[in-house]
Amino acid sequence: MAAKLMQRCVRLFGVSSPFYIHTNVMGVGGKMVISRAPPQIPLASLRVPASTEITDKRSVHVQEHKAPQNLKEIDVLIDSASTPEDLLYVGESHYLSANQAARIITRLSRMVAEQKLGPSRILDDARFHDLLHRVHAQISQVWNTSLVNLLKSLLLLGLEQKKVRSVEQEVRWRLKRLPFKLLVSLAEHLVVSTRGGEPVELLNELLKQLELRWTEIDDTGTVVTLFSKVGAFSPTLMDRLEEKALELAEWFSPEDTRKIAMALAFQNRRSIPLLRAISYHLVQKHVSLSTNTLLDVVFAFGKLNFHQTQVFQKVAAELHPRTAEMAYWDVVRCLKSFAFLKWLNLPLFEAFAQYTVDNASTFDAIALSNVVLAFARLNFQPSCAEAFFGMIHERLADRLDSLDPYLLEDLVWSLCVLQQVKAPYLRKVLAPEFRTHFLGNQSPKGHNYRLKLIHINSSARLECAGYDGPFLPQEALGLQELQGDRKPTPLQSSLRETLKTVVGEEDKVRFEVDTVFGWQLDAEMVLNGDNQALPVADFDTPHLLQSTGSTPLPPGARRLAFLRWEFPNFSNRSKDLLGRFAMARRHLQVAGFLLVEVSYYEWFDLKSEWQKAAFLRDRMNKAVAEDMAK
Repeated sequence: MAAKLMQRCVRLFGVSSPFYIHTNVMGVGGKMVISRAPPQIPLASLRVPASTEITDKRSVHVQEHKAPQNLKEIDVLIDSASTPEDLLYVGESHYLSANQAARIITRLSRMVAEQKLGPSRILDDARFHDLLHRVHAQISQVWNTSLVNLLKSLLLLGLEQKKVRSVEQEVRWRLKRLPFKLLVSLAEHLVVSTRGGEPVELLNELLKQLELRWTEIDDTGTVVTLFSKVGAFSPTLMDRLEEKALELAEWFSPEDTRKIAMALAFQNRRSIPLLRAISYHLVQKHVSLSTNTLLDVVFAFGKLNFHQTQVFQKVAAELHPRTAEMAYWDVVRCLKSFAFLKWLNLPLFEAFAQYTVDNASTFDAIALSNVVLAFARLNFQPSCAEAFFGMIHERLADRLDSLDPYLLEDLVWSLCVLQQVKAPYLRKVLAPEFRTHFLGNQSPKGHNYRLKLIHINSSARLECAGYDGPFLPQEALGLQELQGDRKPTPLQSSLRETLKTVVGEEDKVRFEVDTVFGWQLDAEMVLNGDNQALPVADFDTPHLLQSTGSTPLPPGARRLAFLRWEFPNFSNRSKDLLGRFAMARRHLQVAGFLLVEVSYYEWFDLKSEWQKAAFLRDRMNKAVAEDMAK
């Protein structure tokens, strides 16, 4: 039995000899006498009974595998393992610290993600639960980085909550002591794992720590990560991040700028100072930007309605030579973004129009419809108009039924703006079975599409000579409920007051006239052959839903319509009307009105009331003179 006990001690503690014979210290005659230990006995000379070898076989086998090894050697084994089985074998066959067990679990979760394995295979393995037990038993000895990675890994593997709770609790205890970047990494992971649901309690505590320690941010990568992935969960944190982003904007890479812009767009956060800063530095850096960066930046600016001409020029200049290499959905995306921004770059749009003609077979019906919508918003007529619109009609003629009703109405309305609509399109959207859904919709969106139906009906009556119906019923042409309550603009109020001064008598001018064509006149007057104003209420008004008089206009009389053009009615940085308002001008001219147009950039240059009155008189005289010259 003694031999057996000593053999176990040798194996457990790695003693080189089975016997440690202590020196004898004796006092002899007042002197210390030290006796030497006998020579060590070789282990091989020991005789152990056969029964002892059999009895101790299991303990010897276990200890052969569980003997402590150099920590670096085990770390190398963990890092070099290429399969989950290799990692689990390391945990089974070596003595591990809690930190090493945590590292093995982290690597297991990474392998599951990278190799697209089923986590259930890992979670059902007894060796995995042995690793968990070792971690839980010595959780306080796990390093900070390993602890955070362990929590992320357990969540990724889908381990049941009660088995994750002890790790999560340890993280909470250490929150104030964890390095800031570990907080960021964990918050990023928790945001992804809770996407679509309510933030977990640990995430809320993390956000509070990030809000308190935001001054520790010292690099652009952290700002971008928090901005794009975490900030949406905390308005307070986003305010802090905007300040930090302004400090670091100069060092943002183009990719950082793209992520910041997209984060602002998705959160619908129109931070003007930050947008100006990233725009300035984006323009100042003379580096070639990737196509994806260019498209994302212009998309973000379009969604936030942020206008920065120099950025748009840079985007257009870099995209133009790459047009042939772009995918069709990128072309459509870019066109839609510029249309939202009301910014027209002729060379780029011409290139996109030609690209659409050359690659028509790759475009589906929805993509082609969106190209037409973008062109119509900006009132852009490509130089290859015949080939472009011929292709559009050919590709869409038999696909109208496949389009969403709202998209179909937008498409037909856009073709009306561009004066390219054909009878089959009009019959499709003005048919009773199609229009009923829109005429009965009382939502704001429904009102908008009802107004577009009236515009389409006006195009059919005024600009399509060969079209014979169907048309909208007369009772559907009222605009009163579609306009809503709007506060008068400074230009509208000023124009009204000046017109009262010019006309002198209130019965000779009518303000805010809702026509059956879907357009509202700022004012209307009737002039006789001598250019003298007549009472407007006395005469027949076919342009109104309900006529106020029955007398036809006397020979030589003319109707004047006053239209104001505000800043939003024009393309960005130009004096060209957007498609909607160009169509309004065209419809009213065809309906027989002489137009007196008042643009904001002309009106606000006039300093006195006398100048404004003289301006209106001059415009009225010019309109009459041009009509007489015809």
